[in-house]
Amino acid sequence: MAVIDLNCDMGEGFGAWAMGDDRAMLDIVTSANIACGFHAGDPSIMAETARLALEKGVRIGAHPGFDDRAGFGRRTIRGDSPAAIERMVAYQIGALQGCAALAGHRVTHVKPHGALYNMAAVEADLAMAIARAVKAVDPALLFVVPPLSAMDKAGTTLGLRVLREAFADRTYEDDGTLTPRSVAGSVIHAPELAAERVVRMVLDGAVTSRHGTRLPIVADTICVHGDTPTAVAMAGAVRVALEKAGVLVRPPHPVQSATA
Repeated sequence: MAVIDLNCDMGEGFGAWAMGDDRAMLDIVTSANIACGFHAGDPSIMAETARLALEKGVRIGAHPGFDDRAGFGRRTIRGDSPAAIERMVAYQIGALQGCAALAGHRVTHVKPHGALYNMAAVEADLAMAIARAVKAVDPALLFVVPPLSAMDKAGTTLGLRVLREAFADRTYEDDGTLTPRSVAGSVIHAPELAAERVVRMVLDGAVTSRHGTRLPIVADTICVHGDTPTAVAMAGAVRVALEKAGVLVRPPHPVQSATA
């Protein structure tokens, strides 16, 4: 039987400003990637999202990004050294670990956000800086990465357990990278289309690029972004379609943490 994790980026509000319906999403997904205060989120949102995830039996992970609330962490930022990136990521992981502890929950994975994720997918020095930060904070943390990316290689090289991720709501280029959001149609909004694509990804081990190229893909986890208007409906449609196809939807087994 095929097995897959279903994850969502969440906790991405700030103060009185909310982003997405996290409570509803936590009834559907099996893993939650929580913003750590740089691109979005704050201590109260982090702690409350961790509490809700624990209540609903959902695993949580750190979702570190660039210090870029105005651009929601989706703007390319240059100038930071690999050492600075390493410290930035470690800082954010630690922040979520503290807030999760207040809620009685535990962080089990790390997935970079937005531009940081996309840049590190192809830039080896950036990928290695993030992987070093993950390993330094806790080598038992699972590292969520794009398949066959620079992050995949960095995590494997450092002995981290990598979870390879595919996206329900994004289109792909012929080289396997995500289509830039600036390109029309790069974000999928139709729940039925997303569900159909995900079932093919999981059962066939492939996805079709926006130009029609068949791309082999091995995924351990599927992401639905929480900040789109159809996010909850899409996540629900994806989960129902997977289960109808005989796929078991469950979180990955965590590695025993040295700090647990």
